Amino acid sequence: MSTGKLLIPVILFTIITGCADNPPKNLDNICSIYKEKRYWYKASLNTERKWGVPPQIPMAFIHQESKYNGTSLPPRKYILWIIPWGRVSSSYGFAQAQTPVWNEYIKDTGNSTAKRNNFADSIDFIGWFMDKTYRTNKIYKWDSYSQYLNYHEGWGGYRRKTYNNKPWLIGVARKVQTRANNYGSQYKSCKEDLMKPQSIWEWIFGI
Repeated sequence: MSTGKLLIPVILFTIITGCADNPPKNLDNICSIYKEKRYWYKASLNTERKWGVPPQIPMAFIHQESKYNGTSLPPRKYILWIIPWGRVSSSYGFAQAQTPVWNEYIKDTGNSTAKRNNFADSIDFIGWFMDKTYRTNKIYKWDSYSQYLNYHEGWGGYRRKTYNNKPWLIGVARKVQTRANNYGSQYKSCKEDLMKPQSIWEWIFGI
């Protein structure tokens, strides 16, 4: 087989995965998201196997944090309300991970090439964070409400119950919980179909 023919599957794989990080068309249905973004589905399964977290919870986190926009940034800060002066935090990407905790993730996992604007890296980061939340604060991995409060406030902030001074955050955590529950119900209905290869490339490469 010629080198050119060998390169065709590699190029196709690059195209498939390279285009996979654009926002999906339907943000409210996890089945629709996974059918449109098969690479995301595979990344979610990898995170589930690696960290023991149900896919619907990190997906609900990503919906809340960035609406699946891999280049999402936090709001700007302003001087005198009109002059832009940096950002309100160092959050970036799908998971809106802040730089210090992202660096801790890289150090813990050894994933030195991880990028915050890469979906697979972002959902793996959330899986790592949820697993550490379980080990640090004994929060069950299916408890999307408490897991999100840890995610937002940090492990120390959660122990200090800083969220009690933020009624708006309690509302957001409940919203994330509702979405995770809805995603979970949807996922049950399509999980079997999602496991079937959807193209010849999945048969060959397991994409």
